[in-house]
Amino acid sequence: MTDEAFSIDKRPLRDLLQQVADGRAQLPEFQRGWVWPYPNIASLLASISLGYPVGTVMLLKTGGDVRFKHRPVEGAVPVGEPEPDTLVLDGQQRLTSLFQALKLGSPVVTQDLRKRQVSGWFYADMVQVLDENTDREDAIRFLPSTRTVVNFRGEPLEDYSTPEREYAACLFPLHAVFDGGDWGYEFADHWEGDKDKRALWRAFNDTFVKPFDRYHVPVIELGKATPRQAVCQVFEKVNTGGVTLTVFELLTATYAADEFDLRKHWERECRAAWSSPEYRILREVANTDFLQAVTLLATADRRRRAAEQGVDEERLPRIGCKRQDMLALSLDEYERFAPSVVDGFKKAAKFLRKEFVFDTKFLPYGTQLIPLAAIFAQIGQDAESAGAQQKLARWYWCGVFGELYGGSTETRFSRDLPDVVDWISGASTEPRTVTEAQFAPGRLLTLRTRNSAAYKGIYALLLKAGAVDWRTGEKAEVSGYFDEAMDIHHVFPKSWCEKAGYAPDVYNSIVNKTPLNARTNRIIGGIAPSDYLARLAKSAQTAPDGVAEHIRTHLCEADLMAADDFDAFFAARKAALLGGISIEMGKAIVDDEASEARAEVSLDALDDTDDL
Repeated sequence: MTDEAFSIDKRPLRDLLQQVADGRAQLPEFQRGWVWPYPNIASLLASISLGYPVGTVMLLKTGGDVRFKHRPVEGAVPVGEPEPDTLVLDGQQRLTSLFQALKLGSPVVTQDLRKRQVSGWFYADMVQVLDENTDREDAIRFLPSTRTVVNFRGEPLEDYSTPEREYAACLFPLHAVFDGGDWGYEFADHWEGDKDKRALWRAFNDTFVKPFDRYHVPVIELGKATPRQAVCQVFEKVNTGGVTLTVFELLTATYAADEFDLRKHWERECRAAWSSPEYRILREVANTDFLQAVTLLATADRRRRAAEQGVDEERLPRIGCKRQDMLALSLDEYERFAPSVVDGFKKAAKFLRKEFVFDTKFLPYGTQLIPLAAIFAQIGQDAESAGAQQKLARWYWCGVFGELYGGSTETRFSRDLPDVVDWISGASTEPRTVTEAQFAPGRLLTLRTRNSAAYKGIYALLLKAGAVDWRTGEKAEVSGYFDEAMDIHHVFPKSWCEKAGYAPDVYNSIVNKTPLNARTNRIIGGIAPSDYLARLAKSAQTAPDGVAEHIRTHLCEADLMAADDFDAFFAARKAALLGGISIEMGKAIVDDEASEARAEVSLDALDDTDDL
């Protein structure tokens, strides 16, 4: 934004509040509601009466290409639903508070410091205002909407329900501050020329009332050509109360100008489409995730159409889903691509189920759902073939075990969509996510909690290998589906390993863990495998060979466990897990001590080492 993109000046408070009253100044729909409690409002009124600065108001000039759904400031009832000249980006709480207290002419509905709703009027005690020993805030009172103060029995203690009682108590109603002095004349008439009361009014008027009329507010006004992304960024920078304006909220306000309710569409048409249990893997898909997938398709379509029109390669629009890309998403593009993205997410859930990823608890990367859904949406029925599914699975597991979707991922998303689509469509070049993915064997030793994607990926790998519970013989995914407290537990128990002198870094690694239900884990307890295997056989009412068969589904060597040979077990299990990872990634993994050492140095910091 250039210097000419905005103006800075000072405007009379009276004029700003009048613009609020007649609808020339309104709020963009993405602004939150008014939430100031009455003590904050009293403090603001006191500051203005003393001529103190109360901050800058930021406005956006309307009439440009970017339109936002708007609404009047709380309490304002403009005649004829006028189009605003400006929208309030910063200063909403202050302007609303001042409008309600000074211009509304009816009780202010606000809250107390405990956030309980209250309704009332603001008054200034004329005598206390002029007392130099009284704090100005203490001179401003908030009276009930009835203007009567009562005790706990409901008996009136103070009654200011008529103008005459206001005059008698020398209480000035703040809603009369801009009435041109009418209240003061009536006050003087009430006292029938009492010189002391006339002097009180003159002093009060000069000290308290006139400062409101003379008060000017610093105003920054953004020009009508300000782009959406600039509005979004400016709004977040100036809202110091911790309010974050999401792209979804900004687009909601933008689309609403064309009578399209984005929030309702997301809730009723999109998220509702995967509300049934079989799509539970999608429970944590956010509205911004959905917008990113839509934006990927929209930008890919722009690039395709530009290429068809003969635009040079270096000048083609880029595929992307960063913040500025989403903010540039037109309503037409959203309506065109949203249905296919809904279908894409549903197909992604079905695909992940085939890969034995069933629940968000063990979803390696929620972010990888975004390009996966976009890929399914763009490929359509071509993704159903066995060859396409194999390529998708390889790309997916390379992303998981290569741990490529942590941190900022938008650039990878923009590469994945064309790379994978072209690959499935017959291109010989593998996606960059596939070629870049590497898994160091030593990484297995640093995977100790489910904080990492690779840890969750190995859980899915074991389910895919057919892992069953050692006691019941029930498939682990069945137990998990019925919420039978499935979790990952130690094979050689922690207490046994400690007594045997093994380091926590070793026995807490994923190599020594596997999915079991809670009851089976209680039977295992803290004893040696040679002892708990017999317990399991007894509890399972089966021969030891039956339990051993169950154990082998976890890529564990039951014979080595029966011999309490931790070292041999660990080496065999590690080799088996690496073999499974190698198959999923479609890459050879060489286990040598050098790679293991490098992994310890470079990757140990990726995981929290606390044990489950």
